Amino acid sequence: MHVLTRRFLCAALALLTALLAPWPALAQAFPSKPIMLVLPFPPGGSFDPIMRALGNAVAKELGQPVVLMHKPGAGGVTGTAGLATMTEADGYTLALMHNSVIRQPLLTKVNWDPLKDFTYVIGLGSLSTGIAIAADAPWKTLGDLLADAKARPGIISWGNVGGISANRIYAERLARSAGVKFNMIPFKGGSEAFTALIGGHLDVYGDPGFGAMASAGKVRLLATMTEQRLQRWPQVPTLKELGHALVVQSAIGLVTPRNLPPAITERLHAAFRKATEDPDYRRLCNEFDMAPALLDPAAYKAYAQAQFVREKTMLDEIGFKPE
Repeated sequence: MHVLTRRFLCAALALLTALLAPWPALAQAFPSKPIMLVLPFPPGGSFDPIMRALGNAVAKELGQPVVLMHKPGAGGVTGTAGLATMTEADGYTLALMHNSVIRQPLLTKVNWDPLKDFTYVIGLGSLSTGIAIAADAPWKTLGDLLADAKARPGIISWGNVGGISANRIYAERLARSAGVKFNMIPFKGGSEAFTALIGGHLDVYGDPGFGAMASAGKVRLLATMTEQRLQRWPQVPTLKELGHALVVQSAIGLVTPRNLPPAITERLHAAFRKATEDPDYRRLCNEFDMAPALLDPAAYKAYAQAQFVREKTMLDEIGFKPE
């Protein structure tokens, strides 16, 4: 047999063997190169240190580096949504998933479906939303703030990340229930918003990520939008305690493009789940008030499906009409 022919047949046989290999064999070979983790927010926010610590821990489990890639836009939607239109699902590109991405098709026309176009890998936890003001702001309680807002309708500024985030919607619901009006200001990311808040260019910020700033004494918390008082901030009441039945669910996790092979999904899930035990990761979650809530791929997908229904109900309640 001619040497070239024999080499061609050997190469073809090797390719066929790889294609016919069982999923576990493919998973054992994965990963063979660095993994990219897309963060859909600008640099400098609370997700940076948390995801960097998680990525470092996962790299030890997988034997390949995890590279953070910032792709901000549309209130944290653009970067993650970019995976929905990718045709190749090989496990080398993941993105941070959060409720704004699940909500987006209810707000405007998009060419992707959050329930069909992603592989849900792991649910990581839930961010805690707080109502923060600068340390030297005049209001001592949420009641003080609402009374001032009633006296000066539309004057006090309230910031959130994204124009139509859950925290923005709940802020509007709080204002409506209290009979007041705030000047709502959208920001691209938490770092930008906290800079404005501390610098006196923003009055109130109602989003997660306040932990480090509050610990440093740069901001004060008037209330949280959580089910119960936070362990780190036992003196801060919840909105429910103050008579406003508003609790924000801000679950986050990781997704890849759709149709990721099941064995690679499980390999990634196991590695990230193990990485959540890393002391640095846990410390930063506590510092930025992210409560761990691990979900396997099936449970995380079920959460997304249920959250989509909850988001639609919430938007219907405030009379929102999609663009």
